[in-house]
Amino acid sequence: MPTLRELAGAHHADLVKSRVETAEHAEDARFLGSPSVRVDGRDVEPGAQTRTDYGIKCRLYRSPAGQSGLPPRAWIERALRATPAR
Repeated sequence: MPTLRELAGAHHADLVKSRVETAEHAEDARFLGSPSVRVDGRDVEPGAQTRTDYGIKCRLYRSPAGQSGLPPRAWIERALRATPAR
């Protein structure tokens, strides 16, 4: 996801890739599907903290712009701006 690399660089944030390979790990990690983007451990999707549909699955993001397999850039930017300065 080039946009993610670009945004992380602009905000001096490190990217960490994680593998979730079992249903148990997905539950423990509160994994909502792939791809998931978290900033300081919080999912960038508004309202994601209330979801409980964890699992090994493909993830779709729904926003006012429509449905996509990637989170909207604005969600990532908002999450990065909300974190303390690095």
